[in-house]
Formats: sequence, C-alpha cells, structure tokens
Amino acid sequence: MTLPAKVDALEYRVEAVLFASGKPLSVKELTDTLGVGDFRPVQAALKKLIRAYDGRQTALEVRHVGDRYALQLRPEFVPGAQSVTPMEMAPRTLKALTLIAYHQPVLQSLLVRMLGEPAYEEVERLRGLGLIRAEPKGSTLELGTTKAFAEYFGIASTKPEEIRRFLETKLKISPASLAVPPPAEVPEPPASAESVPPDVASSAAGSD
Repeated sequence: MTLPAKVDALEYRVEAVLFASGKPLSVKELTDTLGVGDFRPVQAALKKLIRAYDGRQTALEVRHVGDRYALQLRPEFVPGAQSVTPMEMAPRTLKALTLIAYHQPVLQSLLVRMLGEPAYEEVERLRGLGLIRAEPKGSTLELGTTKAFAEYFGIASTKPEEIRRFLETKLKISPASLAVPPPAEVPEPPASAESVPPDVASSAAGSD
C-alpha cells in the first residue's frame, strides 16, 4: 500500500495560506505572505503538497492554475457543493447578471451594447457559475437565468416577470437604471465636392 507523502512545517503554512485565501495565489504571493526570503522552498513545498493531496482520500486537491496554485474541491465534488457555496462577484459581473435577469430573454449582442466588450467575458463567467443559460440565436446568443439563479437568490419562481418583480420590489432596482441604451447614431460623412449639387457649386463659384 502506498502511503501519503509526509508534510513538513513549511508545507503546512503554505496549505494554511491557500485555504485562507480562497483564491489561486502565485509563488511570489505565497512567498511574500509567508515572509520567506527565497521562493524556491515555497515552490518545493507546493509540489510536495500536490503529491500529498493526490495520495489522500479527500475531496480537496492542490491544483496548478496557470502560474498560480489553489486549494480547491476536486471537479467531481463541485456540483454537490455549489448550492451552499457563497459566490463573490465583482460589481461588473453582478451588473451583467442583473441586466440579464431583468431583460431576459436578452441577446448577447444587446448586452454588449449595454456593457461594452467586457460583456463577453462576464457571460462566460456567469455560465461557469451556472447562473445563466445561453442558446444560439442567429449570429449571437440568447441569455436567460437558470433555476440555480432563482434558488441562490431565494426567488420563488423562475418566470422572467416574477424575477423582474423581485428585482424591483425586494432589491429596489429602478427600471430606469437598467434601461437599454438607444443604438449609437452613425454620423453622416462630410459633404465632398462630388456630392454638392451642380447648381449650388456654380452659384458658389460665381460669388467669388
């Protein structure tokens, strides 16, 4: 039988910081937080922690995410824990979700008009959280909230009109604050010499 790798004091400290942060951290961030003068022991501790968690019968893992490390649930245990996991959303993400919830079903192209290019990133983030659905609609996507959205925010119904009423009455959101902006006006090109009527051009020439 293979025994889990042993964990030394530095590995415990790295594990504690990863747990307390609740988000992926780089080796530099871990080194600075722990007050360690050299990043190499921290890097070595992370590798040992990964092996140690791989050898344990646990729902957690230490995962290398890009250039950062995170202590998180293994993917197969995420669905069962989502309903009790607090979601921290940046203001822009929350605004995107509110707009989708209020105007649903809403086209992603319209959301882009309201939020700009960051809307694409926010849609992907909200889909990853399971709070919105996205279905192909022509050359864009049609967006709406999911049952998980209603459950998380304590809304008794998944009907769009009930969700709008909840936003207005419970959250005191003003419809005016979520109004769809008018399409941007395309300025007319300046008149060129070729576009000036001949009679106007000739009269202008005669006046010199």
